[in-house]
Amino acid sequence: MLNKGNQKLKADIIAYSKEIGIDKIGFASAGVFTGLKERLRVQQENGYQSGFEESDIEKRTNPELLLPEAKSIIAIALAYPSKMKDAPRSTREDRRGIFCRASWGMDYHHVLRGKLQKLEAFIKEQQPNALTKSMVDTGELSDRAVAERAGIGWSGKNCSIITPEFGSYVYLGEMITTIAFEPDRPLEDNCGTCNKCVEVCPTGALVQGGQLDSNKCIAFLTQTKGFLAEEYRTKIGNRVYGCDTCQTVCPENKGVDFHLHPEMEPDPEVVKPKLKPLLTISNREFRETFGLISGSWRGKKPIQRNAILALAHFKDATAVNDLLDLMKNDPRPVIRGTAAWAVGKIGDKAALESLVGFKEQEQDEGVLMEIDKGIAMLQDGS
Repeated sequence: MLNKGNQKLKADIIAYSKEIGIDKIGFASAGVFTGLKERLRVQQENGYQSGFEESDIEKRTNPELLLPEAKSIIAIALAYPSKMKDAPRSTREDRRGIFCRASWGMDYHHVLRGKLQKLEAFIKEQQPNALTKSMVDTGELSDRAVAERAGIGWSGKNCSIITPEFGSYVYLGEMITTIAFEPDRPLEDNCGTCNKCVEVCPTGALVQGGQLDSNKCIAFLTQTKGFLAEEYRTKIGNRVYGCDTCQTVCPENKGVDFHLHPEMEPDPEVVKPKLKPLLTISNREFRETFGLISGSWRGKKPIQRNAILALAHFKDATAVNDLLDLMKNDPRPVIRGTAAWAVGKIGDKAALESLVGFKEQEQDEGVLMEIDKGIAMLQDGS
């Protein structure tokens, strides 16, 4: 049963959340997410999951398995910028890549966890016996399902939570608690007949509104570490991490740009980096340059592979020698092989001779296949 004390505590939590810079807060019941459970089963059956998420559907949909006697879930949202000030231009001599907006500032996992920790401490000051469990993105629960139930926003066809105030440019987190709060009302879906995100997705990853085949999603593909399937290589463009297409085309995001948190402001040289220096960046340089942003979590290898694909996208002839150097000196087959493919995309007759020479020295089968692709493209003049 709800009591007046919990109603006051809810109001106090909302007030405190504003004090510590939480842009939106909502309260939901901790009941089983039955609709989500069925959607997740369909996802698994169709092989649409990325492998990064929790595989146990019960844990993803039953909060009581994560916190016994769970009564409520508190959802929070923080708005991040959609526009970059003083963005550097990509030039013919110095082509640049781009990190998605969600990776522009300090790693959002740390930012939201800090807010949730303050919220937990505040709650336990008021009710010392209360139990809580917080999570951001990598937890078992679906941030989107919780935010939807808590009235933070509706679940858009682009598989993002869309808020009336901040569009879909929000980070999400949640806290399960043993305190029973009056739940907030979910918002009505405002996507209507709009289907822009589904129509313009570069790889057709949005199978239909609200259903994503993660294995086709560029945001996922940029985080993989192996050879990228050839059908997706020309779809990456100059993205080195993540993808914003389904957000930028959303009418609900038109004109939306909030700069409420200094720690979320991008360093233009970090999030729009020159591509060629990425090819030979050391582990130490990578950590020092990119370590504070969320896009660094998979290490430098995927970023470097994507940088090679971006140079091929630009057909950057000034990068051919750099790519040939990678083929000669880099110990990682994925990097050597992707470089060979890129040389095939942008090289000339001299590059063809180099690829033929490297084929005689290379021993890795995967790299040899990529060299053959590169040779074939140059011979065909494509």
